[in-house]
Amino acid sequence: MLKRIDLSRDFQKHKREYLKAIEAVCEETAFSGGRFADQFDKEFADFCGVPYAAGVNNGTSALHCAMMALGIGPGDEVIVPANTYIATAWGVTYTGAVPVFVDCTKDTWEIDPDKVEEKITDRTKAILGVHLYGQPFEFKKVKEIADKHGLYVVEDCAQAHGAYYEGKMVGSLGELGCFSFYPGKNLYAFGEGGSVTCYKKEYFDAITTIKNQGCQVRYYHDVVGYNYRLEGIQGAVLSVSLGFLPEWTSRRRQIGSRYISEIKNPLITMQAHPENTDPVFHLFVITTKDPDHFIAYMDKKGMECNKHYPVPCHLQKAYADLGYKEGDCPNAEYLAGHCVTLPLFPEMTQEEIMMVIDACNAYTL
Repeated sequence: MLKRIDLSRDFQKHKREYLKAIEAVCEETAFSGGRFADQFDKEFADFCGVPYAAGVNNGTSALHCAMMALGIGPGDEVIVPANTYIATAWGVTYTGAVPVFVDCTKDTWEIDPDKVEEKITDRTKAILGVHLYGQPFEFKKVKEIADKHGLYVVEDCAQAHGAYYEGKMVGSLGELGCFSFYPGKNLYAFGEGGSVTCYKKEYFDAITTIKNQGCQVRYYHDVVGYNYRLEGIQGAVLSVSLGFLPEWTSRRRQIGSRYISEIKNPLITMQAHPENTDPVFHLFVITTKDPDHFIAYMDKKGMECNKHYPVPCHLQKAYADLGYKEGDCPNAEYLAGHCVTLPLFPEMTQEEIMMVIDACNAYTL
């Protein structure tokens, strides 16, 4: 069975480098924060082209810290795409603010700038855009709206490490960029991890304090903080992986480009990729009339497929109190009801890539 993603292949290929990095952390017992986590912060900031990167324990915490650094809290609203993983909205909710969901476009499946402005109120403080599936959202249009209304733009880059928008890397576009290093991400830890990137030292200092129990000096707690530190072992592993990321990204782009050019089945619709972007194909999501039928078909052919994501955020039970209903975000709802994610990861062989392409082209209802 070809898995949708197989992390074991990377580990076997780079086992020596990973274990050496882990051993170095163990020798120094630098397990919580420490120099290995700090070193990765510097390397990741350089990679993203920003002065600062604050490592945290996961991508959800990165979003929470970003909202707190901007002073967002009870009574505030933040605009969030309905088509995203739920953690995007959690970062807003954890502060006591309210996520205001907007639809995605019909083609890119990213936040629709044309739907944003109508959702802005005097309580709106920020727009949280997501570079979903590794495809950058239309940042320029969103930023123009934000500037017009005096709002922050925060990037959720959890699926887009190394992607570019108009020549600039994601994580260097908005006020803050939030990354996840959950296993399976384009850059991943051996457990959990995340980061917040920014240009302003005041944000970096705020996040560094928040993530470290509210401390700048040990045992002196300036604010109510959280235990959101990046572990030393994860920092060391991420430093190793960051060295391989350009190679992995190139391979993902090769596979994604082949799927786009060689899958010709009219029963399959693909995500649009505007020319002013350079995506990284974290996920290769398609839509089809009967996704369960397609997934069962691919399973019989020896390929694992799944869904990202079968319920849009505004219709999740956790947000029922906000009063959204079916029809409020029709594009996101259509995508949720028709999405399928194909296998795509850097270690796929040419034969496996062709197997996916051939199966997709042979699919019938």
